[in-house]
Amino acid sequence: MPAVWLDGKACAADLEENLKQRISICKTQPHLAVIIVGDDPASLVYVRNKILCCERLGIKSTQFKLPTETKQTELEDILKGLNEDATLHGILIQSPLPSHLDEGSLTDMIEPTKDVDGFHPVNLGKIVQGRLNGMIPCTPAGVMEMLRWSGVDLAGKKAVVIGRSFNVGMPQALLLAAKGIDSTVTIVHSKTPQPILECLSADILIAAAGRPEMVTKDWVKPGAVVIDVGINRVSDTTRERGWRLAGDVHPNVSEVASIMSPVPGGVGPMTVAMLMANTVTSAESQHY
Repeated sequence: MPAVWLDGKACAADLEENLKQRISICKTQPHLAVIIVGDDPASLVYVRNKILCCERLGIKSTQFKLPTETKQTELEDILKGLNEDATLHGILIQSPLPSHLDEGSLTDMIEPTKDVDGFHPVNLGKIVQGRLNGMIPCTPAGVMEMLRWSGVDLAGKKAVVIGRSFNVGMPQALLLAAKGIDSTVTIVHSKTPQPILECLSADILIAAAGRPEMVTKDWVKPGAVVIDVGINRVSDTTRERGWRLAGDVHPNVSEVASIMSPVPGGVGPMTVAMLMANTVTSAESQHY
């Protein structure tokens, strides 16, 4: 039987309803600042989606749209002011930044309680300690919420994560292995000798490599749960715009998987929803 599609939009909608209830009893209106530098078309779309989500939920948003030639010191001054603003609960720097800017050092400047992306070393370090009540990177957190929402049993299951990035692959592996979740986790990366064999052992396979449709059905154990984190533009001359979106997982995986997330409409909506959840959590923690 073909795989059941794991609907990220429906999962995100349920999460948003829960967030609305939390916001209604929050002592202050959650407030998110979004910084975007330059005119990257994809980034502009992503920021717009985040602002629209804020509007749906009743989260205040402030956008800083800066020119490409913005200097590092100018961004640092903005971040200092936002850190000191007691009415602000979340700070997001939209990636990618222009090449002359040091994104890592800018992220390190953000007050950890306002780091709603979850990329500050303090927040990533807490995950290593098993402290999962703070700012967790939005995409891995969204994957975990999708698995919970769909009723996937993770305890004792073999999970394989393809990719070891600091913002997705590594925190994803830590979340799956955390006490109370209790998966047995393997990370597959570019130096893994036999990646297909590792993936074939997985009950839960999470692809976050950034390589279009690299995971085909011969990589997947029959009945496995497959989550596709990748979102890539690939050439498609049959479409008027000349391209389409593709995940890291080939569509033929649906022939063998039991559950599979689509691209688009899978992890993407959950990433935005978890950003909102982190913003609300920050507001709650600062005002209770």
